[in-house]
Parts: sequence; C-alpha cells; structure tokens
Amino acid sequence: MRNPQDVYLRKLLIWRAKYVSDRQFIYLLSIVVGLMSGLSAVALKNAVYWVQRLLFEGVAEVRDYLFMVYPAVGIIIVYFIVKYVIRTKVGHGIPNMLYAISRNNGNIGKKDTWASILTASITVGFGGSVGLEGPTVATAGALSSNLGKVLRLDYKKKKLLIGMAASGALAAIFNAPIAAIVFALEVIMIDLTATSMIPLLLSSATAAVTSRLLLSDDYLFHFSVIEAFGASDLIFYLLLGIVAGLISVHFTSIYFFTERVLGKLNSKFLKALIGGALIGVLIYVFPQLYGEGFETINAYIIGDIDGILEEFVLFDVERNMFIVIALLFLLPVLKALAASITLNSGGVGGIFAPSLFIGSTTGFAFSYIINQSGIAQLSQSNFTLVGMGGVMAGVLQAPLTGVFLIAEITGGYELFLPLMITATIAFISVKYFTPFSIYTRQLAARGELITHHKDQAILTLMQLEKEIEKDFSFVRPYDKLSDLVKTVAGSKRNLFPVVDEQNTFLGVVNLNDIRSFMFDTEKHDTMLVHEMMTPAHEHIFDTDSMDTVMKKFDQSEAWNLPVVTNDVKYIGFVSKSRLFSAYRKLLRDFYEEGD
Repeated sequence: MRNPQDVYLRKLLIWRAKYVSDRQFIYLLSIVVGLMSGLSAVALKNAVYWVQRLLFEGVAEVRDYLFMVYPAVGIIIVYFIVKYVIRTKVGHGIPNMLYAISRNNGNIGKKDTWASILTASITVGFGGSVGLEGPTVATAGALSSNLGKVLRLDYKKKKLLIGMAASGALAAIFNAPIAAIVFALEVIMIDLTATSMIPLLLSSATAAVTSRLLLSDDYLFHFSVIEAFGASDLIFYLLLGIVAGLISVHFTSIYFFTERVLGKLNSKFLKALIGGALIGVLIYVFPQLYGEGFETINAYIIGDIDGILEEFVLFDVERNMFIVIALLFLLPVLKALAASITLNSGGVGGIFAPSLFIGSTTGFAFSYIINQSGIAQLSQSNFTLVGMGGVMAGVLQAPLTGVFLIAEITGGYELFLPLMITATIAFISVKYFTPFSIYTRQLAARGELITHHKDQAILTLMQLEKEIEKDFSFVRPYDKLSDLVKTVAGSKRNLFPVVDEQNTFLGVVNLNDIRSFMFDTEKHDTMLVHEMMTPAHEHIFDTDSMDTVMKKFDQSEAWNLPVVTNDVKYIGFVSKSRLFSAYRKLLRDFYEEGD
C-alpha cells in the first residue's frame, strides 16, 4: 500500500513540472530556505538563552565558582546525548556542509536537522567558548539538503539550496544579508551566476526579516560608526592587518595542536572530562571567555575599559598600563585555546564568534598600546571593529566576508577602506603560512575540497570507485599460452591482468604484444604467461585522489592503468577516455546555467 505522503508528493511534483519552471521553483524554494534558516537561528539563540537563565538565575553569589563546573558538565552532557540519542558523530557544521557538497552529492543526514541545535545550545549555554553560527548554518543546511532529497532535486540544485541556507543563517544571526551572500560565495563555494544570485538574495533577505520579526532588535551588536577615520591612520591599519594575520595563524595552529593532543585520548568520555575541566579553569580566571563573549566585544566597541577590567576578578589591575596590556594580549591567545579545547573535546559550536572575539581584542589592544605610547591617538572603537574584520578574514580565509560583515553590522561603509586594507593584509599574511583554513584543511588533505578553480572542483567531484571497470578477464602467471588464448577468445578486451592466487597484481598482458605468435601451436605448451607479461610500472591505488590519478596518467602516458588496494590486490582498470567522458559530463552539469 502506498504511503499517502508519497502520493501527495508525486502529485506536487507533477503539478510543479506542468505549471512552474525550474527558475520559478528555485525562487520559491529560496524563500522557504530563508524562512527555515531564520527559524533555526531564532531557535538556537533562544535555546541558549533559556539554558543560561536556568543555570544562573538566582545564583549570583556563587556564579564565579560555577564557571569552573558548568563547561565540563555541558560537554559531558553532549557526550551522552551523542552516544545514546544521536548515535553518530556531530561534526562541525561548515566542514560537514563542504564535505556534503564535494563528496556526498549534496546529501546531509536527517539527524543533522536537529542534532546541532540540541548539542550546541548545551555546549554554549554551559559556557563552551564557541559560537552559534556554525551550528545554525549546519542546521539550515541539513534542512535544505533533506528538502532537496524529498523533492528529488539534482546535485546542482541541492548545492544551491545548501548555499542559500548558509547565507540565510548568517543573515539571520548578524542581520547582515549582503555579508551572508559573500560568505556563501567565498566559503561554501557557490558560483555567482544569474541562476544563483537571485535565490541567494531572496534567502538572505527572508532569513533576516524572519529573525528581525521574531527577535525584534535583539542583535549581537548595537553600534554605528561615529568616528571618521583619517588618512594618517592608514599605516596603522596596515600594521593591524599584519598583527591580525599572525593572530589568525596562531588560532589555526592551536586548533590543530589541541586536536592532536586530545586525539591521543582513546576515551571520548575522558576527553570530554579533561577538556571541560581545562575550559572551566580558564573561564574562572578569565570570565570573558565564557560562551560567545559578545558582551565583551560590545564593551570594547564602546570603549568601556573599566567594565572589561572588572571582569578580571583575580587580578588587582588598578589601570596599570603594563598589566592591562599583558591581560589584553593574553585574552586572544586564551580564547583561541578555549575554543579549540571546546571543539576538540566533544563540544559543538562554531569558530565565527571566537574569531570576532579575538579580532575585537586584537584591535582594541593595538589601539590602546599606540594611544598609551603617545605615537598617535587612534579611535579604539574603529580599530576594534576593523580588528574583527581582519581576524575573520584570516581565520576563515574569507577577506570579503570580513569586510562586508563589519560594514553591515556598523550600519554604514565609513570603515570600508581600512577594512579592505586590514582584511587583505591579514589574508595575505595567513596564506604565507598556511594555504587552508580550519574549515578546509582536513578536506584539502584528503582531496575532498571544492574550490573556485573549475578544473580542481570537477576532479574533486569525480569519484574513482565509479570509474573503475571490472570486466577484465585475469590470468595466472604460470598459465600456458594455450590457456591465455582461450581467455582471449572469450573476452572483448585487449588487456589481461596477471594476478596470483592471493589476487596480488603482478602485471598485464597486452593483446597487441602477443598477436604475432599467439596462434603458433608449438609455443602453446612451452610459453608461460609471466614470460609475456609486462610489469606495471605505474598503477593507481583505490585511495588516490582524482588529482593524483590524472597526474599518473600524464606521467605514464598510458590510456589504461590498473587499480589496486594499498597491499597491491587487483581491483580493475581505469581508462583515460572514460575519465575524460566523466569529466566533460560533470563540467557540463556543474557549470551550465539552468532555465
């Protein structure tokens, strides 16, 4: 008996095919995706608010001591939820989306539609030093991907839906729809075409309106630029770009360092316990590290140095310049450490908020030092904001996102020029040390990263296992020529792999090489296959990336290469012509404009 839902879906798809063009359908979907993205952002923000209200309401007297306990409790709760409720790994949102685009045909699991909201709200609500942007993007992306699967959309449309979800989520969180679109282009690798531009605009605008209606004016930043910058400050913005780039490299390095160190612990529970305890100690000493840290960012922007210093409950600061500078230098380092430990010990969250926190502290500290030294008098609020854009450009390796985000959240473009200078210098500085961001480094190492380089993008989308041909007849090394002739007679191939009893690949017999004597009956019982075999000087491993496969074809100048496992067990052959056909098809499907 048919499922009623399938019947209704079939009727919907038939109606859509008759009366709605592909382009109109995508426009409608972009509004739906924008609505889902906005609701995801609202749901996650409210969930964190209620968790924190539950934890701290009426317990102000012992709040500082609870800072030490809550992060570990939160990460341990997340550990049990993942193990017994979700029962699958909850990855970090944006890398998961990039993997879905590059290797999983745009498909994201159903559990991802709610897993990130649940685990991230607990992680951040209990004090995990990360942000909500990644989980929001992950949730919206999973909802959009599953919507695409239900509607039987092809890969290209599902990829666009994921991009619309990413832009919608960022637009809803920051009330910055233009920056959100730029983020989808830079980080999610959506190509800006006539087909994608309007849907991205519609989804971002819809998400921002949804969030504004439901959250009113409750946004992360309440600030507009009130101090104009002078041309004489440009040299300091250039220097800030270098500092922001180095801080970004530090963040990336410490993230992967903590990943390696905590990865040595075999027990995930022990990892959660140790990681949570370390975060608790850091937050007890430096309360600014608790959660996302946007209150501290707002204090930097308005220049509330007294409010910032009051948070250092264990230090008698007394406005001593050197102590203040030391503490301000420590905060970005420790925020990077706290965020890295949170994520690598089992917590769920994003690196957007830590990047903004580190950038704001860097910009504020930079201007504070210059002002105190008497070299110049800089606008601390402007340098705080530009520092945020610089570090975001460096950590995410997305300079345009950093520029447009800060420009939009400040309500104007007065800082556009210094933002461009600082973000560009930070981006160049980071690229000198590492070609990939936290989001993309692991995917790139596995050859699974989509980029705007079209040739590389198509190679990433190609999957070796789909191109292997396995209908070759094999022979044994000690088979006689007469046995080989019988095998040739029953095959349409010109190549015959030679394998032993353990299926180890030894070489290949080419029909062209034996054609001159294969019918010489005097040799049928005297010549053995291994005497006619050509050892394979080049072969492909089944774990090779498509980029490596293509390089092996170029180096060997062969038209067919054998595919083997890492222990040289025979699998099949790959032909250059088949790869070229698959390449052309993907290139056409991936980049041609739709209706």
